[in-house]
Amino acid sequence: MSVKSLIINPGSTSTKIGVFEDETLLFEETLRHSTEEISQYASIVDQKDFRKNIILSLLKEKDFDIHSLNVVVGRGGMLKPIPGGTYAVSDALLEDLKIGKQGQHASNLGGILAREIGDSISVPSYIVDPVVVDELMPAARFSGVPELPRTSVFHALNQKAVAKRYAKENGKNYEDLNLVVVHMGGGVSVGAHKNGKVIDVFNALDGDGAFSPERAGAVPSGALVKMCFSGKYSEKEVYAKLVGKGGFNAYLGTNDMREVEKKVAAGDKEAELYREAFLLQVAKDIGSMACVLEGKVDQIIVTGGIAYDEYVTSELKKRAGFIAPFTIYPGEDELLALTQGALRVLNGEEKAMEY
Repeated sequence: MSVKSLIINPGSTSTKIGVFEDETLLFEETLRHSTEEISQYASIVDQKDFRKNIILSLLKEKDFDIHSLNVVVGRGGMLKPIPGGTYAVSDALLEDLKIGKQGQHASNLGGILAREIGDSISVPSYIVDPVVVDELMPAARFSGVPELPRTSVFHALNQKAVAKRYAKENGKNYEDLNLVVVHMGGGVSVGAHKNGKVIDVFNALDGDGAFSPERAGAVPSGALVKMCFSGKYSEKEVYAKLVGKGGFNAYLGTNDMREVEKKVAAGDKEAELYREAFLLQVAKDIGSMACVLEGKVDQIIVTGGIAYDEYVTSELKKRAGFIAPFTIYPGEDELLALTQGALRVLNGEEKAMEY
């Protein structure tokens, strides 16, 4: 019997939905929300009914019967640190999404909306591999400053999805493999996957690993301290230099790797140098994670939007191909990844995790 699923992936100014039959996409839609629409709500959770009504209206317009659904899946939000997997939206998980256990973010609405719509038609609701997935080995948590432990915030949904895809396509179990997975998008995260767990990863958000189109990555900490106390910048302005306005945005005024390539093709030597620096840093991150895995790496998997750039992937192979073979899965299909997470539970391949 086939499984029909509704997938909900909320962003700050949009709600992306998809309807699947098993792994076949029946239709998808990105519902845009204006600043005026969003700004009338005091908090993220206050947007719940607004977004739910838009989703249900679209499904009605498509003449889709929501009672034909078997499951509703939402993007996971800023919960407490948890192991990877597919989680039923329990009362405890729902409450932590509502309060924003680790912060207020639009993705918190994914599980909230999934639970509410699922309950209304008496079908289960799940989230899958939220950004707070934390499977770090104990030694990976230390930064050298006790008050500043290293944390696991990364592209868990896509990293786990492509790792499992590689395993399935090669007739292997994810739990039996050692993989280095590189996600390159607006942020960059590089993780060491050992026997089904991401035992170390460069925090993709605010201060670890390679710089990216929008983020500074690791920066000289002493110089950063001086900047913070220079009196020239507010806390908000300094943070924006690290997240949002860092990386290629800071150097070239663009967060689009395609624009960087156009500049290089037009003979821009500075752009070429910044691209080389980016490649060097990502390759160093791959090498670091190979050391975490004691050099026993079955495959290096490169994914995310920048993985479409053949120059970038070929140069990474030149620098790190001695470690292990490369597999390239360009882009990120979050809707499909969420669907697959629910299907693995419903088909008995995995057990639902308890929050």
